[in-house]
Amino acid sequence: MATFPTLRPRRLRSKKLLRDLVAESQIRKDGLILPIFIKDGIDNPEEIKTMPEVYRYPVNDKLINYIEESLKNGINKFILFGVPKIKDDLATSAMDSDGIIQKTLKLIKNTFGGKVLLITDECTDEYTSHGHCGIVTINGSSYKVDNDESIKLHAKIALSQAKAGADVIAPSSMMDGVVGEIRKTLDENGFQDVPIMAYSSKYASTFYGPFREAAYSKPAFGDRRGYQMDPRNLEEGVREVYLDIEEGADIVMVKPAHTYLDVITRVKQSFPCYPLAAYHVSGEYSMLKAAAINGWIDEKRAVLEVTNAIFRAGADIVITYYANKIIEWLNEGDPF
Repeated sequence: MATFPTLRPRRLRSKKLLRDLVAESQIRKDGLILPIFIKDGIDNPEEIKTMPEVYRYPVNDKLINYIEESLKNGINKFILFGVPKIKDDLATSAMDSDGIIQKTLKLIKNTFGGKVLLITDECTDEYTSHGHCGIVTINGSSYKVDNDESIKLHAKIALSQAKAGADVIAPSSMMDGVVGEIRKTLDENGFQDVPIMAYSSKYASTFYGPFREAAYSKPAFGDRRGYQMDPRNLEEGVREVYLDIEEGADIVMVKPAHTYLDVITRVKQSFPCYPLAAYHVSGEYSMLKAAAINGWIDEKRAVLEVTNAIFRAGADIVITYYANKIIEWLNEGDPF
């Protein structure tokens, strides 16, 4: 073990300006992405019961006002999740040129142009009647998600989103080969410059529960453990990132975030040249929010501590429902 000269670390902790001077990590304001749920067929925002202070927005001026407020606050990067009126076995509304995400992209781009960066979650779970992330074949009492047919469907959805104005496509299905199929389809159709942010290490986590209520995307049968990752595995997560990079991913992701800090660190160490995103998911948000509502934690300090931990672990980008509050709190003066 290395030896060090006699240190007195407390000298560098005695004043906030000193602590700031020697801080080893910090929250990157430019690295925050705000998720937004957009629901077809409503006129006013709907608060999500399992995610207090998070709303489903209509495709109208209420959504525009929310984005405008976020821009004034310093948030200009958004990831969009659609809640459609129509669901079927093949997620046809997900690739409709007049679908919920496509309409939303056009409205926001026509209003704000290049002032915003719009990332589209590309998946089928919100759009299928069965709630799975691909095409399902059923044989008696058993079912199977057809990986090879599903990736063709995902590529069509991604192309539709790119045509509607998406700046970044974020495939989240965890289908084998989906990144490569999307990259090929985008390139063949003139969208070579649209990057892919892959949900590379996406675990079959219990912390997605509130999201499934928010997007009405709970599977009608079975679960997603057959294609999302086993929470017990670390090295498998690294292999999944490697495969997505090989297929053409421009940004990779670990999901969830603050319960998977070891995975974030391991991925960043393995692929230091690739931008790494981490998604602080709905259940992680709701745990903090519930504890704060009950007075069990100081919400500001807890959220900033957790967010800093995600950056400290190696993330370059953090997707978080707290994005606006984080900026507000940092502008007030961080608590460290």
